[in-house]
Amino acid sequence: MDHDLKRTFRFAPSPNGYLHLGHAYSALLNFDLARDCGGRFLLRIEDIDTGRARPEFEAAIEEDLAWLGLEWERPVRRQSAHFGDYARALERLDEMGLLYACDCKRSDIARAAAGKPDWPRDPDGTPLYPGICRDKRRRPATEILRAGGVALRLDMRKALALTGQGLSWREFGCRDVAADPAQWGDVVLARKDTPASYHIAVVVDDALQGVTDVVRGRDLFYATSLHRLLQRLLDLPEPRYRHHDLVLDETGEKLAKSIASTALRALRAEGWTPADIRRRVGLIL
Repeated sequence: MDHDLKRTFRFAPSPNGYLHLGHAYSALLNFDLARDCGGRFLLRIEDIDTGRARPEFEAAIEEDLAWLGLEWERPVRRQSAHFGDYARALERLDEMGLLYACDCKRSDIARAAAGKPDWPRDPDGTPLYPGICRDKRRRPATEILRAGGVALRLDMRKALALTGQGLSWREFGCRDVAADPAQWGDVVLARKDTPASYHIAVVVDDALQGVTDVVRGRDLFYATSLHRLLQRLLDLPEPRYRHHDLVLDETGEKLAKSIASTALRALRAEGWTPADIRRRVGLIL
């Protein structure tokens, strides 16, 4: 069957640590869904943060997934090899007048919001940027970034004026969900040390790879509003979405590399089998 006619799923980890049970659940779910509908399963390495990405972690990702019994199409897309794709998307937004250069530090925003409980915050709880640099633009924002500027921000007010109302997405198991990208404020889309944010890279990658079904953790549910806005602005296809529950530890906390959640390779060393992993995450064949 032609790839263009197949539903396409992807698992897209960052190689900045070892995979844990939460990753296993997401990867297995995507693989199972692709298999059950005769679709495609892709592995994408989200290594755009080159300062944290490590070759040994990427090798471990493939080793763990192969141990779980997963197979994926090759070659694997690595974000670090496609900076040009993200630069073109940013240049298009810049030509639309939607980007501005910002040299404010995170600490500047934190100080502005300190002691102000009513300061607006994004869905992750981060204080929204107050727009200090919004009206300072004197030359193309992407040119400023290349010359050593700090960050590029999306002018949310202008972006919403262009897209109008009615942004939504198709969420598995419910009616369409109304998108609310304004809750993210003037989000950063690129930094001097990271040429594209997760948000711009993921929508570009999904479009270029023909991803039709984005199946990912519930922690990214609210980010979908921003992704739908970027897809509309860049004339990119709209995938279906499914935000699955997160795998929690014994204390009810989300598993994460940052808190050194038990890695799959450690469980394998303890004698766990792929069937044990499936049982633990509730995906019995």
